[in-house]
Amino acid sequence: MSGTIQISEGALASLIGLTAHEIPGVVGMAPASLKEGLSRVLGRANVSDGVVIGRESGRFTADIYIVVAYGVSIPRVAENITDRVTHVTKTQAGIDLAAARIHAVGVQRA
Repeated sequence: MSGTIQISEGALASLIGLTAHEIPGVVGMAPASLKEGLSRVLGRANVSDGVVIGRESGRFTADIYIVVAYGVSIPRVAENITDRVTHVTKTQAGIDLAAARIHAVGVQRA
Protein backbone atom coordinates (compact mmCIF):
# COMPACT_ATOMS: atom_id res chain seq x y z
CA MET A 1 0.00 0.00 0.00
CA SER A 2 1.38 3.39 -0.90
CA GLY A 3 0.28 6.92 -0.25
CA THR A 4 1.10 9.99 1.73
CA ILE A 5 0.16 11.29 5.11
CA GLN A 6 -0.26 15.00 5.62
CA ILE A 7 -0.51 16.52 9.07
CA SER A 8 -2.24 19.88 9.21
CA GLU A 9 -0.76 22.84 11.05
CA GLY A 10 -3.78 22.76 13.35
CA ALA A 11 -3.18 19.13 14.30
CA LEU A 12 0.50 19.84 14.88
CA ALA A 13 -0.35 22.87 17.04
CA SER A 14 -2.77 20.76 19.11
CA LEU A 15 -0.15 18.04 19.62
CA ILE A 16 2.40 20.63 20.73
CA GLY A 17 -0.09 22.41 23.01
CA LEU A 18 -1.08 19.18 24.73
CA THR A 19 2.58 18.26 25.17
CA ALA A 20 3.49 21.65 26.66
CA HIS A 21 0.60 21.40 29.15
CA GLU A 22 2.12 18.18 30.54
CA ILE A 23 5.37 19.85 31.60
CA PRO A 24 5.63 20.60 35.34
CA GLY A 25 5.76 24.34 35.94
CA VAL A 26 3.46 25.26 33.04
CA VAL A 27 0.30 26.87 34.40
CA GLY A 28 -1.23 27.41 30.98
CA MET A 29 -0.86 28.78 27.50
CA ALA A 30 -0.99 32.47 26.66
CA PRO A 31 -2.65 34.09 23.65
CA ALA A 32 -0.10 34.45 20.86
CA SER A 33 -1.97 37.22 19.07
CA LEU A 34 -4.69 39.81 19.51
CA LYS A 35 -7.12 37.66 17.50
CA GLU A 36 -6.42 34.66 19.72
CA GLY A 37 -6.74 36.83 22.83
CA LEU A 38 -10.17 38.02 21.69
CA SER A 39 -11.35 34.48 20.97
CA ARG A 40 -10.22 33.41 24.44
CA VAL A 41 -12.12 36.34 25.98
CA LEU A 42 -15.16 35.16 24.03
CA GLY A 43 -14.71 31.67 25.47
CA ARG A 44 -13.39 29.72 22.48
CA ALA A 45 -10.12 28.43 23.93
CA ASN A 46 -8.67 25.13 22.74
CA VAL A 47 -5.51 23.09 23.12
CA SER A 48 -3.68 24.84 20.29
CA ASP A 49 -3.99 28.27 21.94
CA GLY A 50 -0.55 29.71 22.51
CA VAL A 51 1.08 27.74 19.69
CA VAL A 52 2.04 29.37 16.40
CA ILE A 53 3.25 27.08 13.62
CA GLY A 54 5.53 28.55 10.96
CA ARG A 55 8.00 27.42 8.34
CA GLU A 56 11.73 27.98 7.92
CA SER A 57 13.58 26.46 4.97
CA GLY A 58 10.64 24.16 4.25
CA ARG A 59 10.50 22.77 7.80
CA PHE A 60 7.99 23.47 10.55
CA THR A 61 8.75 25.75 13.48
CA ALA A 62 6.78 26.23 16.67
CA ASP A 63 6.50 29.34 18.83
CA ILE A 64 4.99 28.35 22.16
CA TYR A 65 3.61 31.04 24.50
CA ILE A 66 3.34 29.89 28.11
CA VAL A 67 2.49 31.08 31.59
CA VAL A 68 4.74 29.53 34.23
CA ALA A 69 4.21 28.87 37.91
CA TYR A 70 5.75 31.29 40.36
CA GLY A 71 8.99 29.93 41.84
CA VAL A 72 10.00 27.58 39.04
CA SER A 73 13.14 27.93 36.95
CA ILE A 74 11.90 29.43 33.67
CA PRO A 75 14.99 28.29 31.69
CA ARG A 76 14.55 24.72 33.00
CA VAL A 77 10.82 24.69 32.12
CA ALA A 78 11.61 26.06 28.64
CA GLU A 79 14.30 23.43 28.12
CA ASN A 80 11.92 20.66 29.24
CA ILE A 81 9.23 21.89 26.85
CA THR A 82 11.69 22.09 23.95
CA ASP A 83 13.04 18.60 24.60
CA ARG A 84 9.60 17.02 25.01
CA VAL A 85 7.99 18.84 22.06
CA THR A 86 10.79 17.94 19.64
CA HIS A 87 10.64 14.30 20.80
CA VAL A 88 6.84 14.04 20.56
CA THR A 89 6.57 15.70 17.15
CA LYS A 90 9.27 13.38 15.82
CA THR A 91 7.89 10.15 17.29
CA GLN A 92 4.14 10.78 17.02
CA ALA A 93 3.94 12.90 13.87
CA GLY A 94 7.18 12.08 12.05
CA ILE A 95 8.05 15.79 11.93
CA ASP A 96 11.51 17.07 12.78
CA LEU A 97 11.00 20.68 13.88
CA ALA A 98 13.43 23.29 12.61
CA ALA A 99 12.91 25.25 15.84
CA ALA A 100 10.82 25.25 18.99
CA ARG A 101 10.88 28.68 20.59
CA ILE A 102 9.45 29.14 24.07
CA HIS A 103 8.03 32.52 25.11
CA ALA A 104 7.34 32.84 28.84
CA VAL A 105 4.82 35.69 28.82
CA GLY A 106 3.55 35.46 32.37
CA VAL A 107 4.10 34.14 35.87
CA GLN A 108 1.24 33.03 38.05
CA ARG A 109 0.79 31.38 41.42
CA ALA A 110 -0.20 27.78 40.81
